[in-house]
Amino acid sequence: MAPLPQVAVSLRLVLVRHGLSSFNLEDRIQGRDDLSSLTDTGRAQARSCGLNLQEVIFTTALSSPLSRARHTADELLAAQGHGVSHVLDDDLLEIDLEPWRGWTLSELVQRAPELEAIWRHRPADLELERADGRHYRPLPELMDQAARFVDRLIGQHGEALNAPSVTDSVLVVGHNAILRVLVLQLLGMGLEGFRRIRLDNASISVLNLSRRADGSLEVQIESLNGTSHLDAPLPRRTAGPRLLLVRHGIAEDRSEDRPDGLRALTPAGRRRTTAVLERAVALGLTADRLMSSPLVRARQTAEIALRAGLAPCLELATALEPGADPLPLLARWLTTPTAVAPQTPGSHPPGAASSPRADPSTLAADRPLRLALVGHEPDLGDLAARLLGAPLGSIALRKAGLALLELPRSAQGHLEDQAAAGAWSLQQLLTPRTLLA
Repeated sequence: MAPLPQVAVSLRLVLVRHGLSSFNLEDRIQGRDDLSSLTDTGRAQARSCGLNLQEVIFTTALSSPLSRARHTADELLAAQGHGVSHVLDDDLLEIDLEPWRGWTLSELVQRAPELEAIWRHRPADLELERADGRHYRPLPELMDQAARFVDRLIGQHGEALNAPSVTDSVLVVGHNAILRVLVLQLLGMGLEGFRRIRLDNASISVLNLSRRADGSLEVQIESLNGTSHLDAPLPRRTAGPRLLLVRHGIAEDRSEDRPDGLRALTPAGRRRTTAVLERAVALGLTADRLMSSPLVRARQTAEIALRAGLAPCLELATALEPGADPLPLLARWLTTPTAVAPQTPGSHPPGAASSPRADPSTLAADRPLRLALVGHEPDLGDLAARLLGAPLGSIALRKAGLALLELPRSAQGHLEDQAAAGAWSLQQLLTPRTLLA
């Protein structure tokens, strides 16, 4: 297995959600009670994580003390084979939902419908009552817990953060809610983003931390919710629109005698891009429409996607050129899904062949909204960050990397409002390595 990419980071956090548990199978609320156990499937998932991360040498390994996470860490580190032991950390405990412990999700709807609605739509506002009569708000308490964990982590790895030549890699094994809140805490996002981050069982996410020149902390998501090491299909689409962002593959180097728009994919770039997109389609990822920047390297990437079966047709859009703003294009697609992407006459770079435009009559208005955009960095990463409500620069797509976002049904009344920016959920951010695991 190829090692994680060597990028200029000082502290790399590898977040792993515990494997499938007995309560996951039964759709029961787990919280921080230790009533749920890791299943045989969950143990196998944990071993797959370890094999996937075999080339990573962890400076530190931390785990929630709850058995489903603790045993995930045991199996992962044993499969990795480096003799690393994990340390239990109470600040990685799962969210405290004491009054609901052991309830199934259907029981929650029946027994506490008003509270369930708050938890689903406004989780930060949820207030519960403990057995001793004390009232508390689970999610703000969890955010405080995450802040403590991050402060200690930064303190313990200050030497690496202050020395650019050093990289510490830290394994963090935890639970769905605490890991999501950790991501929010690191990105400086509020709890309104809690439902916008997806982390599946035994998923692997990588966050890179470094110091800026002014001493502030820079955090960038390298990958999120990677599950292809489990041979699991990509997340199933819900009722909302789905957006796939694809960065072009490895291209020829810049040259004074070659216009930027004519830089083509290298042979290695073609091979890797083909492998990535064929794998994505095999895992169930498809789109109704495919739009691409007209620059050669992006168009070639989109044509590979077309041949792989990602979408039925390809359109070129100047809004996906480097430096352009694709948000108006996205808003137009959301409100009029059969509209053809705008093009400016002569927008193709010299020598670039035009790809066939979509026939709007073939795109029924009632079909699921699934759009794939092929373009460039930092534009695609910043588009993902704007849709998620994260800081610009906090998301970056590797070459031939993918980002998958969905717009929840609750936000669809504001499609014309800048494409509902800040309301989308990030389902997955995948590097080629992640997909080809």
